[in-house]
Amino acid sequence: MGDNETTTSIGWIGAGRMGYAMIERLLDAGHDVSVYNRTRSKAEPLAQRGAKLVDSPAQLADRDVVFVMVAASEDLEAVTIGEDGLLTADSSPQIIVDSSTVSATVSEKIRGLAAERGTALLAAPVSGNPKVVRSGKLTLAVSGPKEAFDRAEPLLKPLGRGVTYVGEGEVARLVKICHNVFLGVVVQSLAEITVLAERGGTSRQAFLEFLNNSVMGSTFTRYKSPAFVNLDFTPTFTNILLRKDFDLGLEAAREHGVPMPVAALAAEMVSSAIGAGHTTEDFATLLLEQARRSGVELVSENVDVDDGLGTDTNG
Repeated sequence: MGDNETTTSIGWIGAGRMGYAMIERLLDAGHDVSVYNRTRSKAEPLAQRGAKLVDSPAQLADRDVVFVMVAASEDLEAVTIGEDGLLTADSSPQIIVDSSTVSATVSEKIRGLAAERGTALLAAPVSGNPKVVRSGKLTLAVSGPKEAFDRAEPLLKPLGRGVTYVGEGEVARLVKICHNVFLGVVVQSLAEITVLAERGGTSRQAFLEFLNNSVMGSTFTRYKSPAFVNLDFTPTFTNILLRKDFDLGLEAAREHGVPMPVAALAAEMVSSAIGAGHTTEDFATLLLEQARRSGVELVSENVDVDDGLGTDTNG
C-alpha cells in the first residue's frame, strides 16, 4: 500500500453515530475516505470535511481498504453480498475491516466469500461510544490474517489509543464479549459499594472522587461517575444489549469449560433491572435497582463531575 498510509484509499460503510465519529478521525488524519450510508443525508456533513459520498457499497469495491460499521448480522450480509453489495462488483478491496456487532457465524461466512475474491477480512470490534471516539480513547481488538492486520494497522491507529491484534479468525469477537461481561460485573459491583457508602453517610460524589483517585479508579469508573452522581441515565449502552453480551459470554464459557460464577450472578442482576423496566436507559441504572433493594431513595446530587474524557480530539 506504499510507505505513506495516507495514499491508501479507504471506503467506509455505515455512518451511524459511531461510524461518523470514526470517519471524522480518519479525515482529520488526512486520509482519503469515500463513504456509503443507507440514509445519504446523514453522511452529507462529512462531504464538507472532505469525504466523498457514494450511492452503493459496490461503488467502494475499488478502494484499498473498506471499513464496515453496521448494526446487525443481516446488515453486514446486505452491504457485502446483497444487491449492489461490496463483494458483488467486478473488483474487490484488498482488506475489509468489520467493526459491526455481528455473530461469528455470519462473519465467517463473509470471510470465506471475501477470501474467494482475494479479499482478507479483519474482525475489529471496538470498545467505546462516540464521545470516547472523539476524545481519542477508542480501543479495538482485531483478528484475522496477521499480514492483513500489519497492512491495515496504520489506518486503525488514528481511530483511537489502542489497537490490539488478538489472533486469527473470529477470536476478536470473543475478546469483545469478555470485555463487555467485565463491564457488567464492574458496574454492578460499583453500584453495590456506592449505595453502601451513601447509606453509611457519605455523598456519592465524595465516594467516587476518592475511588477514582485511588489505585482502583479507572477510565470506566470515572466515565460512569456523572451518571451515578447526577442520575443521568442517557443511554450509552442499555441493559438489553448488556444481557445479550452476558448470554454470549456465558454460552462461550460453557463451550470452553470455564466456570464464571461472578459473571452469572451479575447477569441475573441485569435481568432483574430489565424486569423492573430499565430497558431503554443506560445500564448504569443497575445503581437504581441496588438502591431499591437497599431501601435507599436516591436523588441527584446536581454537581459537576468530570467524566475523565476531557475534550482532547487529537488522541
